[in-house]
Amino acid sequence: MIKIISLTDMGLALAQRLAPLFNQAALDSETQNVQILHKPQPFKETVQEAFSQGHRLIFICATGIVIRTLAPVINDKHTDPAVLVLDEQGQFVIPLLSGHEGGANDLAAHVANLISAQLVSTTANKYQQPLYTVGMGCERHCPKEALEALLYQSLEKAQLSISQISAIASIDIKADEVGLIELAASLELPFLCYSAKQLSKVEALQDSHSEYVFKTVGATGVAEPSALLSAMLMNDQGSNRSSELALVKQKSKVATCAIARSYLIP
Repeated sequence: MIKIISLTDMGLALAQRLAPLFNQAALDSETQNVQILHKPQPFKETVQEAFSQGHRLIFICATGIVIRTLAPVINDKHTDPAVLVLDEQGQFVIPLLSGHEGGANDLAAHVANLISAQLVSTTANKYQQPLYTVGMGCERHCPKEALEALLYQSLEKAQLSISQISAIASIDIKADEVGLIELAASLELPFLCYSAKQLSKVEALQDSHSEYVFKTVGATGVAEPSALLSAMLMNDQGSNRSSELALVKQKSKVATCAIARSYLIP
């Protein structure tokens, strides 16, 4: 059985849209048996029991909620059921657990096709070439030296070199930030800027979300979404484009930095 778990009204609307589509285009007998669980109570116990019973789970919520809830009952990728995560808008489908062995990758591709969403697969193929981009946010008039120090600390943590980076990106209100402009120029990298509306398109892929940043600039983050979006847009693979965080947001006293990647398919 597949259980679709929603936590908000928008999530429920997507679940109600998705569930009947399985019956119209079933992969197997199990995809014809779909149940919607909206705000199940008690949440933790209900979800853990469904997982332990081997039901395939499709969550419409933040990935952090899913990870924290299922962590105590995750056993083995060879025996655990498939787990997917969708954002409320139905733009992205992420196979979170049991990608190959549990069939999450195939199920995610099926769901993405049903609702015309973008599949975000975090399983790398050995023949795929990664494309890395850096997203940065900072205080106004942040010096280049402070940005450069954080960038190289982040690269070291991600075990990457600057030669592997294809661009530095930020939000459009930082398009005139001298420190960022100078940093990109010194590294001979393009400096890309996106509007808050553009950054919101990858919100579901972020690791962290800030209400303060949202109230300040209109986006729930700067470093992570600008890295994710630039990695996605610089990868000229048409419908196969997707991105993921290679390094979650890192902070200094005056700046933030994140690294994202997408995969170039030969």
